[in-house]
Amino acid sequence: MDITITGRGVEIPDRFEDYATEKSEKVAHLADKALALEIKVLRHHETNGSAGDDRVELTLIGPGPLVRAEASAGDKYAAFDLAHEKLLERVRTAKDRKKIHRGARGPESLAQATSNGKVADLVPASAAVLEAVATGEVPIQNDEPEAEWSPVVIREKVFPAERMTKEDAVDRMELVGHPFFLYIDAATDNPAVVYRRTGWNYGVISLDAEADEVGRKRRG
Repeated sequence: MDITITGRGVEIPDRFEDYATEKSEKVAHLADKALALEIKVLRHHETNGSAGDDRVELTLIGPGPLVRAEASAGDKYAAFDLAHEKLLERVRTAKDRKKIHRGARGPESLAQATSNGKVADLVPASAAVLEAVATGEVPIQNDEPEAEWSPVVIREKVFPAERMTKEDAVDRMELVGHPFFLYIDAATDNPAVVYRRTGWNYGVISLDAEADEVGRKRRG
């Protein structure tokens, strides 16, 4: 497994490279098919210009989906340790899920295998909420001028749509460490989002494309 270490706004001393490389051997042992591990160290600055925390971002690259983890702390060593533990936990969880899938009989889902037969809940929501979740748009536009500063920060990202089952979507969500994951449902071809509830319980919100088409015809 190749290991690359880069810094943004912070110097990377040889001591840290040796420290990170040595600890990453545990990742290589656990994820024996991994091809590369990218380690990025970034410096956070406070608004008054004083030095802030260091953030470490880890990305494990392999034949399957990417596995990511990140953490911030007062120094790069502590931040690396926190991110390293998160990454190991996600790799272990992914390996456990594969074992569950192999041992399942028939079309048993991941949620059934890990929560005594309780499948992911299908939670209804309004069409406006579902559309906002699926597209990543937040309907907050108005005619009032924006304030110079706001505590609300909205980050926008666009990813290519992927067709998969809700079980695969849960796996991808856990690997990247996000509380939700957008995808195209393989069974219905409709946009959907899976999200984490508590423990091994997950929820799924999906759009009904046919209902939207009927509504358009009625309005037309």
